[in-house]
Amino acid sequence: MQIATEISGSRAVLNLNGRFDFHSHRDFRSAYENVMEGTEVRDIEINFRQVDYLDSSALGMLLLLREKAEVAGKNVALVGLQGMVKQVLEIANFGKLFTVRD
Repeated sequence: MQIATEISGSRAVLNLNGRFDFHSHRDFRSAYENVMEGTEVRDIEINFRQVDYLDSSALGMLLLLREKAEVAGKNVALVGLQGMVKQVLEIANFGKLFTVRD
């Protein structure tokens, strides 16, 4: 998976591309930790528009991000969900844990 980070004011967007699975954990953690260090960033969006697959380890990584963001006083939103990725996150009830936007 590739991750491109965009920061604009108080908002950071992590644009994910490819398969979000166990092999992505180091890159994903590094990307969100870099964003979390920025004190000006209050809102973090995870953009799934280019993600075609995710597994249970990806769900765990998102939950870990949520916990760390909560402690740091930051908000996390999941955006661009579609297809199988959207179905998996809906089945896992992530809409109750995260803000979900188109």
